[in-house]
Amino acid sequence: MPVAVMHAADRLMAAIAQRRAPVCVGLDPVLEKLPSAIRRASSGHPARAIADFSCSIIDAIAPSVPCVKFQSACYERYGSAGVAALEQSIAKARESGLQVILDAKRGDIGLSAEHYAAAAFDHLHVDWLTVNGYLGADSLSGFVRPGKGLFVLVRTSNPGGDDLQERTLADGSSLAEAMGDLVRQLGHNHMGESRFSAVGAVVGATRPETAQRLRSRLREQIFLVPGYGAQGGGVDEILPCFNDDGHGAIVTASRSIIFAFQPDDANWSRSVADAAASMAEQIGRATGWRR
Repeated sequence: MPVAVMHAADRLMAAIAQRRAPVCVGLDPVLEKLPSAIRRASSGHPARAIADFSCSIIDAIAPSVPCVKFQSACYERYGSAGVAALEQSIAKARESGLQVILDAKRGDIGLSAEHYAAAAFDHLHVDWLTVNGYLGADSLSGFVRPGKGLFVLVRTSNPGGDDLQERTLADGSSLAEAMGDLVRQLGHNHMGESRFSAVGAVVGATRPETAQRLRSRLREQIFLVPGYGAQGGGVDEILPCFNDDGHGAIVTASRSIIFAFQPDDANWSRSVADAAASMAEQIGRATGWRR
Protein backbone atom coordinates (compact mmCIF):
# COMPACT_ATOMS: atom_id res chain seq x y z
CA MET A 1 0.00 0.00 0.00
CA PRO A 2 1.25 3.55 -0.68
CA VAL A 3 2.59 5.43 2.31
CA ALA A 4 0.34 8.29 3.41
CA VAL A 5 1.96 11.70 3.01
CA MET A 6 1.34 14.27 5.72
CA HIS A 7 -0.48 17.37 4.52
CA ALA A 8 1.85 20.33 3.86
CA ALA A 9 -0.08 22.78 6.06
CA ASP A 10 -0.24 20.24 8.89
CA ARG A 11 3.53 19.72 8.71
CA LEU A 12 4.20 23.44 8.76
CA MET A 13 1.83 24.10 11.65
CA ALA A 14 3.35 21.21 13.62
CA ALA A 15 6.85 22.61 13.05
CA ILE A 16 5.70 26.06 14.20
CA ALA A 17 4.16 24.54 17.33
CA GLN A 18 7.38 22.66 18.10
CA ARG A 19 9.47 25.85 18.00
CA ARG A 20 6.62 27.99 19.39
CA ALA A 21 7.45 30.64 16.81
CA PRO A 22 5.72 31.32 13.45
CA VAL A 23 8.92 32.50 11.77
CA CYS A 24 11.05 31.68 8.76
CA VAL A 25 14.58 32.73 7.83
CA GLY A 26 15.14 33.63 4.19
CA LEU A 27 18.41 32.54 2.65
CA ASP A 28 19.28 35.24 0.09
CA PRO A 29 23.08 34.90 -0.03
CA VAL A 30 25.05 37.68 -1.71
CA LEU A 31 28.71 36.87 -2.31
CA GLU A 32 30.05 40.33 -1.42
CA LYS A 33 28.31 40.24 1.97
CA LEU A 34 29.57 36.84 3.11
CA PRO A 35 31.97 36.52 6.05
CA SER A 36 35.58 37.08 5.05
CA ALA A 37 36.56 33.64 6.30
CA ILE A 38 33.98 31.94 4.08
CA ARG A 39 35.14 33.82 1.00
CA ARG A 40 38.82 33.07 1.68
CA ALA A 41 38.14 29.38 2.17
CA SER A 42 36.24 29.12 -1.12
CA SER A 43 39.40 29.75 -3.20
CA GLY A 44 37.54 32.01 -5.61
CA HIS A 45 34.63 29.63 -6.25
CA PRO A 46 31.45 31.65 -5.59
CA ALA A 47 29.05 28.69 -5.54
CA ARG A 48 31.22 26.90 -2.99
CA ALA A 49 31.19 29.98 -0.76
CA ILE A 50 27.40 30.26 -1.12
CA ALA A 51 26.95 26.59 -0.18
CA ASP A 52 29.27 26.79 2.83
CA PHE A 53 27.57 29.96 4.04
CA SER A 54 24.08 28.49 3.59
CA CYS A 55 24.90 25.31 5.48
CA SER A 56 26.46 27.30 8.33
CA ILE A 57 23.36 29.52 8.48
CA ILE A 58 21.16 26.44 8.76
CA ASP A 59 23.25 25.14 11.67
CA ALA A 60 22.88 28.51 13.38
CA ILE A 61 19.13 28.96 12.98
CA ALA A 62 17.81 25.39 13.27
CA PRO A 63 17.47 25.45 17.09
CA SER A 64 15.20 28.52 16.95
CA VAL A 65 13.09 28.51 13.79
CA PRO A 66 10.86 25.94 12.07
CA CYS A 67 11.34 26.96 8.47
CA VAL A 68 13.84 28.25 5.93
CA LYS A 69 13.15 29.92 2.57
CA PHE A 70 15.69 29.70 -0.26
CA GLN A 71 15.77 32.53 -2.80
CA SER A 72 16.42 30.50 -5.92
CA ALA A 73 17.84 33.43 -7.91
CA CYS A 74 20.77 33.84 -5.52
CA TYR A 75 21.90 30.34 -6.43
CA GLU A 76 20.83 30.11 -10.08
CA ARG A 77 23.00 33.10 -11.05
CA TYR A 78 26.06 30.82 -10.70
CA GLY A 79 24.80 28.30 -13.23
CA SER A 80 25.04 24.57 -12.67
CA ALA A 81 27.44 25.04 -9.74
CA GLY A 82 24.92 27.37 -8.12
CA VAL A 83 22.08 24.89 -8.59
CA ALA A 84 24.30 22.22 -7.03
CA ALA A 85 24.86 24.58 -4.08
CA LEU A 86 21.10 25.00 -3.78
CA GLU A 87 20.60 21.24 -3.80
CA GLN A 88 23.26 20.79 -1.12
CA SER A 89 21.76 23.54 1.04
CA ILE A 90 18.20 22.22 0.76
CA ALA A 91 19.39 18.73 1.68
CA LYS A 92 21.12 20.20 4.74
CA ALA A 93 17.91 22.00 5.76
CA ARG A 94 15.86 18.82 5.42
CA GLU A 95 18.41 16.86 7.47
CA SER A 96 18.14 19.57 10.14
CA GLY A 97 14.38 19.06 10.40
CA LEU A 98 13.40 22.41 8.86
CA GLN A 99 10.42 22.97 6.62
CA VAL A 100 11.71 24.20 3.26
CA ILE A 101 10.25 26.87 0.99
CA LEU A 102 11.70 27.46 -2.47
CA ASP A 103 11.16 31.11 -3.32
CA ALA A 104 11.19 30.89 -7.11
CA LYS A 105 7.90 32.68 -7.96
CA ARG A 106 7.16 30.27 -10.79
CA GLY A 107 4.19 30.95 -13.01
CA ASP A 108 3.13 29.10 -16.14
CA ILE A 109 0.46 26.82 -17.54
CA GLY A 110 0.15 23.26 -18.80
CA LEU A 111 3.26 21.20 -19.32
CA SER A 112 5.57 24.07 -18.35
CA ALA A 113 3.92 24.34 -14.93
CA GLU A 114 4.23 20.58 -14.46
CA HIS A 115 7.95 20.75 -15.28
CA TYR A 116 8.51 23.59 -12.81
CA ALA A 117 6.59 21.65 -10.15
CA ALA A 118 8.60 18.50 -10.82
CA ALA A 119 11.88 20.41 -10.46
CA ALA A 120 10.86 21.84 -7.10
CA PHE A 121 9.01 18.94 -5.55
CA ASP A 122 10.40 15.77 -7.17
CA HIS A 123 14.03 16.84 -7.62
CA LEU A 124 14.76 19.42 -4.92
CA HIS A 125 12.19 17.88 -2.52
CA VAL A 126 11.05 21.19 -1.04
CA ASP A 127 7.87 21.41 1.02
CA TRP A 128 6.51 24.67 -0.41
CA LEU A 129 6.98 26.70 -3.59
CA THR A 130 6.17 30.36 -4.21
CA VAL A 131 4.15 30.84 -7.40
CA ASN A 132 2.78 33.76 -9.39
CA GLY A 133 -0.91 33.25 -10.14
CA TYR A 134 -1.53 36.40 -12.13
CA LEU A 135 -1.82 34.30 -15.30
CA GLY A 136 -5.08 32.93 -13.87
CA ALA A 137 -6.39 29.75 -12.23
CA ASP A 138 -4.77 27.40 -14.75
CA SER A 139 -1.36 28.79 -13.79
CA LEU A 140 -1.88 27.43 -10.24
CA SER A 141 -3.57 24.07 -10.70
CA GLY A 142 -0.53 22.52 -12.40
CA PHE A 143 1.56 23.11 -9.29
CA VAL A 144 -0.74 21.36 -6.80
CA ARG A 145 0.80 18.13 -5.49
CA PRO A 146 -0.20 15.77 -2.63
CA GLY A 147 1.87 16.55 0.46
CA LYS A 148 3.24 19.78 -1.04
CA GLY A 149 2.22 23.41 -0.60
CA LEU A 150 2.05 26.63 -2.60
CA PHE A 151 2.40 30.22 -1.50
CA VAL A 152 0.70 32.32 -4.16
CA LEU A 153 1.68 35.98 -4.62
CA VAL A 154 -1.34 37.99 -3.49
CA ARG A 155 -0.10 41.27 -1.96
CA THR A 156 3.65 41.72 -2.19
CA SER A 157 5.81 43.89 0.08
CA ASN A 158 7.67 45.83 -2.62
CA PRO A 159 6.66 49.49 -3.20
CA GLY A 160 5.85 48.81 -6.84
CA GLY A 161 3.15 46.37 -5.80
CA ASP A 162 0.81 49.33 -5.50
CA ASP A 163 1.01 49.91 -9.24
CA LEU A 164 -1.33 47.01 -9.98
CA GLN A 165 -2.30 45.14 -6.84
CA GLU A 166 -4.24 48.08 -5.36
CA ARG A 167 -6.13 48.82 -8.59
CA THR A 168 -9.89 48.94 -7.94
CA LEU A 169 -12.03 46.56 -9.97
CA ALA A 170 -15.61 47.02 -11.12
CA ASP A 171 -17.04 45.34 -8.00
CA GLY A 172 -15.07 47.65 -5.69
CA SER A 173 -12.46 45.07 -4.64
CA SER A 174 -8.77 45.42 -5.36
CA LEU A 175 -6.82 43.25 -7.77
CA ALA A 176 -5.03 41.71 -4.77
CA GLU A 177 -8.37 40.81 -3.20
CA ALA A 178 -9.49 39.21 -6.46
CA MET A 179 -6.31 37.14 -6.48
CA GLY A 180 -6.99 36.22 -2.85
CA ASP A 181 -10.46 34.99 -3.82
CA LEU A 182 -8.91 32.82 -6.53
CA VAL A 183 -6.49 31.35 -3.99
CA ARG A 184 -9.31 30.68 -1.53
CA GLN A 185 -11.39 28.89 -4.15
CA LEU A 186 -8.53 26.63 -5.22
CA GLY A 187 -7.31 26.06 -1.68
CA HIS A 188 -10.68 25.00 -0.30
CA ASN A 189 -10.24 21.64 -2.03
CA HIS A 190 -6.87 21.02 -0.38
CA MET A 191 -7.53 21.32 3.35
CA GLY A 192 -5.54 19.65 6.14
CA GLU A 193 -6.49 18.54 9.63
CA SER A 194 -5.05 21.81 10.93
CA ARG A 195 -7.96 23.55 9.10
CA PHE A 196 -5.48 25.27 6.83
CA SER A 197 -5.05 24.76 3.11
CA ALA A 198 -2.00 23.59 1.19
CA VAL A 199 -2.56 26.67 -1.00
CA GLY A 200 -1.36 29.69 0.98
CA ALA A 201 -0.80 33.35 0.16
CA VAL A 202 2.15 35.73 0.13
CA VAL A 203 0.99 38.88 1.94
CA GLY A 204 3.57 41.53 2.79
CA ALA A 205 4.04 43.06 6.23
CA THR A 206 4.39 46.55 4.79
CA ARG A 207 0.65 46.99 4.09
CA PRO A 208 -1.10 46.07 7.38
CA GLU A 209 -4.46 47.58 6.37
CA THR A 210 -4.52 45.45 3.22
CA ALA A 211 -3.37 42.40 5.18
CA GLN A 212 -6.30 42.83 7.54
CA ARG A 213 -8.77 42.88 4.66
CA LEU A 214 -7.18 39.80 3.12
CA ARG A 215 -7.13 37.97 6.43
CA SER A 216 -10.90 38.43 6.75
CA ARG A 217 -11.37 36.89 3.28
CA LEU A 218 -8.79 34.09 3.53
CA ARG A 219 -9.44 32.26 6.80
CA GLU A 220 -8.15 28.94 5.48
CA GLN A 221 -4.87 30.23 4.03
CA ILE A 222 -1.49 30.35 5.72
CA PHE A 223 0.11 33.70 4.93
CA LEU A 224 3.80 33.85 4.13
CA VAL A 225 4.70 37.33 5.34
CA PRO A 226 7.79 39.06 3.87
CA GLY A 227 8.80 42.61 4.73
CA TYR A 228 9.73 42.12 8.39
CA GLY A 229 13.05 43.57 9.54
CA ALA A 230 15.19 45.13 6.82
CA GLN A 231 12.16 46.10 4.69
CA GLY A 232 10.66 48.07 7.57
CA GLY A 233 7.91 45.82 8.88
CA GLY A 234 7.71 45.40 12.66
CA VAL A 235 5.53 43.50 15.11
CA ASP A 236 2.59 45.90 14.73
CA GLU A 237 2.65 45.48 10.96
CA ILE A 238 2.70 41.67 10.96
CA LEU A 239 -0.08 41.07 13.49
CA PRO A 240 -2.98 41.73 11.05
CA CYS A 241 -1.71 38.77 9.01
CA PHE A 242 -2.64 36.37 11.83
CA ASN A 243 -5.97 35.06 12.98
CA ASP A 244 -7.11 36.11 16.45
CA ASP A 245 -5.55 32.97 17.97
CA GLY A 246 -2.07 33.79 16.60
CA HIS A 247 -2.28 31.10 13.91
CA GLY A 248 -2.42 31.36 10.15
CA ALA A 249 0.82 33.08 9.16
CA ILE A 250 4.58 32.66 9.14
CA VAL A 251 6.82 35.74 9.11
CA THR A 252 10.01 35.65 7.09
CA ALA A 253 13.13 37.79 7.48
CA SER A 254 16.29 37.52 5.44
CA ARG A 255 18.94 40.27 5.51
CA SER A 256 18.34 41.25 9.14
CA ILE A 257 19.18 37.67 10.16
CA ILE A 258 21.67 36.21 7.71
CA PHE A 259 23.83 39.35 7.59
CA ALA A 260 23.67 40.19 11.30
CA PHE A 261 27.46 40.41 11.58
CA GLN A 262 30.53 42.34 10.51
CA PRO A 263 32.46 40.71 7.63
CA ASP A 264 35.58 40.08 9.72
CA ASP A 265 33.68 38.77 12.78
CA ALA A 266 35.19 35.41 13.67
CA ASN A 267 32.02 34.49 15.58
CA TRP A 268 29.63 35.57 12.82
CA SER A 269 27.48 32.44 13.06
CA ARG A 270 26.82 33.21 16.73
CA SER A 271 25.51 36.63 15.70
CA VAL A 272 23.18 34.97 13.19
CA ALA A 273 21.97 32.47 15.79
CA ASP A 274 21.26 35.29 18.24
CA ALA A 275 19.35 37.30 15.62
CA ALA A 276 17.21 34.29 14.69
CA ALA A 277 16.52 33.50 18.34
CA SER A 278 15.58 37.12 19.01
CA MET A 279 13.11 37.20 16.12
CA ALA A 280 11.57 33.90 17.22
CA GLU A 281 11.16 35.21 20.78
CA GLN A 282 9.72 38.55 19.74
CA ILE A 283 7.19 37.20 17.25
CA GLY A 284 6.45 34.13 19.36
CA ARG A 285 5.43 36.36 22.26
CA ALA A 286 3.52 38.84 20.12
CA THR A 287 1.40 36.09 18.57
CA GLY A 288 0.81 34.14 21.78
CA TRP A 289 2.93 31.11 20.93
CA ARG A 290 5.20 32.00 23.87
CA ARG A 291 4.42 33.44 27.29
